Amino acid sequence: MSDAAQHSIIDVRAAAEAVKSAIDRHLAAVSGPTTADDPAVVGAYEELAAAAIAYDQILYEVYDEVTPFEVPGDEGAGGYAGPDQPEAISVLIRRDYLVTDPKRLREQAERVDDTLTPGGDPAGGAVNAAIGVLFGEYEPDEIAARCEEFGLEEGDSTLWVAATEPADPGEWLAEPFDGADPQLLICRFDVSEVYDDDLDGLDEE
Repeated sequence: MSDAAQHSIIDVRAAAEAVKSAIDRHLAAVSGPTTADDPAVVGAYEELAAAAIAYDQILYEVYDEVTPFEVPGDEGAGGYAGPDQPEAISVLIRRDYLVTDPKRLREQAERVDDTLTPGGDPAGGAVNAAIGVLFGEYEPDEIAARCEEFGLEEGDSTLWVAATEPADPGEWLAEPFDGADPQLLICRFDVSEVYDDDLDGLDEE
């Protein structure tokens, strides 16, 4: 093993130990007598977040692996910059799918809209038209739960909860995704096979 490789492994282990120590300090801070916005708790939280990010980065550099954890607000250069008590929140969801069976997708759409059957709308067999019908008929959560029935395969997904300002009806509909500001992110939840693979490896160990 080269000196450089050995040094990298030592760095990863040192970063892991730093995370463990930060967890202990954070637990000690939150389990003692605290007040709202307690500086000790805030400091321990920030220290733990910084240690976790540093470990994640060096783990990726050395082993090309990541942790299954997300630190709220670490996506922006300055972290969370929104209000402590937001007046409103936006829930932003992205779900990716592979179209694995276009024939099944069209058949499911044809059950909902018979103009998509052969002899109906000349463009009726188009996958795009079928997708439009299905997503117009079913709630996104139902499609996620039944995606295989629709000829789809679920890919990565993410859900962001971000602080926002109260809006009048229809105010932001023209540009609905302009509000995806990482510095207003309160929390996020990701689903990916990357994380599943990491957890499977831990189970095997």
